Amino acid sequence: MMAWRPRGYRFTAKHLVRALCADDTDEAKLLMSAMYGRVELFADSTAWNGFIWLVMNTCKIGGQPMYTGHELGAIKSALPIVWV
Repeated sequence: MMAWRPRGYRFTAKHLVRALCADDTDEAKLLMSAMYGRVELFADSTAWNGFIWLVMNTCKIGGQPMYTGHELGAIKSALPIVWV
């Protein structure tokens, strides 16, 4: 590994859910470290799709999804994750 690059970690859907839904997990700590540039996080589209599936099927108000596709897209682009 090159000296100037931070250590990298690959997130699966399970890791992504833990990082975004529970503050006291190792995944959440890695996400915070990535925000400060201490580590690099990588995930592929299947990880994001798994997270979206969970959110759209469990987070509902009056039977309707709590988030729109636009809002979920904004969340994805704000995450310090390199999508591969």
